[in-house]
Amino acid sequence: MKTFLKIVGGLVLIVIALIAGAVIWLTVRKPASKPAAAEKIEATPERLARGTYLVEHVADCLGCHSDHVVKFGIPVKPGTEGEGGYIFDEKIGFPGVVAAQNITSDAQFGLGKWTDGEIIRAIREGIDRNGDALFPMMPYEHMRNMSDEDVKSVVVYLRTLKPIHKGVPDKHINFPVNLFVKFVPKPVDGVVTAPDPHDNTAYGKYLVTIGGCYECHTPHDDKGKRIAEKAYSGGWEMKGPWGRNFTANLTSTPGTYMAHATKEEFIGRFKAFASMAANTAPDAPAGRNTVMPWLAFSRMTEQDLGAIYDYLKTVTPIENKVVTFPDAK
Repeated sequence: MKTFLKIVGGLVLIVIALIAGAVIWLTVRKPASKPAAAEKIEATPERLARGTYLVEHVADCLGCHSDHVVKFGIPVKPGTEGEGGYIFDEKIGFPGVVAAQNITSDAQFGLGKWTDGEIIRAIREGIDRNGDALFPMMPYEHMRNMSDEDVKSVVVYLRTLKPIHKGVPDKHINFPVNLFVKFVPKPVDGVVTAPDPHDNTAYGKYLVTIGGCYECHTPHDDKGKRIAEKAYSGGWEMKGPWGRNFTANLTSTPGTYMAHATKEEFIGRFKAFASMAANTAPDAPAGRNTVMPWLAFSRMTEQDLGAIYDYLKTVTPIENKVVTFPDAK
């Protein structure tokens, strides 16, 4: 009996040692990555114009990386563009604390010391300049589909943001999520091109991918993971200074907006907010505010909005009745 207990005890110690070793290995392990490109991006007027359009109106990068005005649509507060600070924490179900980073040209807190290649790698691969994984709340899993030319244009635009000397809270991700997140980043291999803008369905898919539509309008499980088989069917709870709302079902299942809206109505719904700015946005009725960046998206071209409509009409209809504003009177 004593011999048996010794054997069992020895096996238990071996298992504990293996588990401890695995945890230590995961703790020091760096995510998969490759060296950042050494290329210095040439700043051209065309790239600056494209980068401005992508950052401000398609990907809405400033929506997370700036301060906000608590008005309809939570517009960016003028003068805070790129300073960071939007905080994802346990109050909204986040496993720890992660703040959107300062992406201005400030040398201490922003991107002033980053190379162009390091910025591109962070955007599309989720690796910071120290080789550590960014939490995928930064949507690099989708941004990896951004074309080489478009991401270069984004860098050109970011270089124009005035430096704002402001830091954000330190990142802290709870165990064991802090270990699992290291497996999310993946290097981008080869050339990445955008679809032909005249191919509405393909280009519409490209826009909804880099624009975050798939991320927000796909339901998430209790661990925050997207439920891929329910893509675009909505129902993800959004909580913040605006209150709370649930993302809409964007599939064409009967009863949804997409089931009956024409392309002209879809485009018009966005363009209705085009004259609105942070200083003119109205207060939202109680329980009816939203983080949906209507003001930013309203300045997309009609051609691009039409392409998004054409793509969404090809998405598999999924029945998922969503009450978008459960707290509204």
